[in-house]
Amino acid sequence: MIGRDPRLRSRLLIGAIAGIAGTLAMTSAMARLHRRLPRAERYPLPPREIVETLTATAGAPLDDEAAKDATTAAHFAYGAAAGAAIGAATVRPGASGGASAGVAIWMASYLGWIPGTGILKPATLHPRARNALMIGAHVVWGIATARAMRELVLARETMLRAGPSRDRVQRDRAEPDGAEDDKS
Repeated sequence: MIGRDPRLRSRLLIGAIAGIAGTLAMTSAMARLHRRLPRAERYPLPPREIVETLTATAGAPLDDEAAKDATTAAHFAYGAAAGAAIGAATVRPGASGGASAGVAIWMASYLGWIPGTGILKPATLHPRARNALMIGAHVVWGIATARAMRELVLARETMLRAGPSRDRVQRDRAEPDGAEDDKS
């Protein structure tokens, strides 16, 4: 079984979990790189801008704390969904495949569906340094997601595979009705 890709359901799960791990790495990179932007460009990054736009459009603007929570949840959910999509294709991408997937997701999002739905302006109209930050963060996401997928597949092929359970507590079987009476 080693070397064979798992079924689709399992690949989706592996991809989603890896996408969450990748999003954590991406978020860390974004936070650190945001501090290096020119002062005038240190306004909220696109995940927060997207949530604010959507909630305002829906007539339900959020206070700062709720917006942070909604942004965090949406950001990680999107990372999980993107990871699952990659997992559907393969759970063994290399670092370059992961990086390419990250850039493709950035392009499809910031040059595609996000401006296409009127949520944000296209990335071509964003400041250059902010685009560089976001592209770099998506590369980090892709590489981290690819590595997490490979680690999860390795875990499934080694420590999570079927085998004897030697550490489980052995439970006595229940005595059949009336068996206790025979012992006296």
